[in-house]
Amino acid sequence: MDATAETVNQIIRFVDLAGVLANAILGGIAARSARLDIVGFVILAVMSGLGGGLIRDTLLQQGPPVALTDPAYLVLAITGAVIAFFVPFRGRWSLRSLILLDALAVGCWAAVGAQKTLDAGLGWLPAIVMGIITAVGGGAVRDVMLLRIPRIFGGNTLYATSALVSSIEMVVLSKLGLPSLGSAVAMASGAVLSLLARRYGWTLPTEIRIPRPRLISDFRQRRRSRRGAGDADESPEI
Repeated sequence: MDATAETVNQIIRFVDLAGVLANAILGGIAARSARLDIVGFVILAVMSGLGGGLIRDTLLQQGPPVALTDPAYLVLAITGAVIAFFVPFRGRWSLRSLILLDALAVGCWAAVGAQKTLDAGLGWLPAIVMGIITAVGGGAVRDVMLLRIPRIFGGNTLYATSALVSSIEMVVLSKLGLPSLGSAVAMASGAVLSLLARRYGWTLPTEIRIPRPRLISDFRQRRRSRRGAGDADESPEI
């Protein structure tokens, strides 16, 4: 492995672990809003920070989930729960820092999920799907545990879409023999798209309303007018 690939892998691991910590804290913040105890903080933090990777590794069946074999993941998730339990995170810059780390993690997790799926011998479409699941699975599990509709299902700024874009980029560049470049591009584009969507309020449409064709409505209106005029002509004179 050359020096560039090794550097990219180190950056990915750093962003991966930073994303686990950030999402664990976000899970703890959700637990605080739901007025849960410390057990609830820990469970929501672990699910929020590690849920996507756990789902991915369980579905791929390539051995035990990485979150259980590498102690750094569980340690950081529990640390995030403890931090969120004692720190209210009401400051503007503290929340912005978490949002930034979360945005970076979207592309990173999507790239890791897509690459692991390709390494398992699966095709490009499963790789894209698993990249999205890796990126958004933890937040979806957290919302379900709080009896909420998962935020990725609509009404919020782009998040799953960012994971989709990153997964596609990772698959294409990996197929071209450029996995390191794919990881860097996926991480950068996922973060940029997520932050821009949050800044400008970009969302996907929740429904499409097809307007009634004016030709039909005008025709019906003319028919009603003619019938009214005909009834008036046939009325007896007094």
